[in-house]
Amino acid sequence: MLVSELRYVFHVIVRPFDGFWDLKHEKRGSLRTAMILLAAAVLTFLLVRRYTGFLFNRINVLYVNFFTEVIGFLLIYVLFITSNWCLTTLMDGKGTYRDIAVATAYALVPYILINAPLVALSNFITIEEGEFYYFFVTISYIWTGGLILIGTMVTHEYTMGKTILTLIFVVLGMVVMIFLGLLFFSVIQKMIGLVYVLYKEIKFRL
Repeated sequence: MLVSELRYVFHVIVRPFDGFWDLKHEKRGSLRTAMILLAAAVLTFLLVRRYTGFLFNRINVLYVNFFTEVIGFLLIYVLFITSNWCLTTLMDGKGTYRDIAVATAYALVPYILINAPLVALSNFITIEEGEFYYFFVTISYIWTGGLILIGTMVTHEYTMGKTILTLIFVVLGMVVMIFLGLLFFSVIQKMIGLVYVLYKEIKFRL
């Protein structure tokens, strides 16, 4: 049941070794719940970018395209799980693409639970109290990163050392995928430009 799966989120973030094992082997989570958590993470990201108090918000919201922000967040998520799956398939990983997607989405829960309330708090505290704000922001990222590390380790049944090495390669793989994607779109853009120039030339001569 969806409610039971959502409640299990809290078990995962406080007892991650048991939690991620049960997500995979006992089916205590689902892709449906993972997508709900991912949507909540995207919403939290947008709230942080748009509504964080001006004392702590270093971006000019007037120049931010929030549609692009959403696409960027989702792209990083997809690139991470895709790079993770591609590499771990070659490194005897035991997790499927679905397992990685679910574990990664569940690992985002601390980011949601901590940063969403901080958005409201940031509009009421002073710059002198900002150290508390930054402390909890840092905790959210460390906690989330730790869960991604443990989630990867448990999902693929790796040792800690192999997991850390794998995640380094995953990040490098994401960089390579982004580079190839940009290269591909650049080539396509140039080809379209060339076809357009040829079309204009032929049309002019006719």
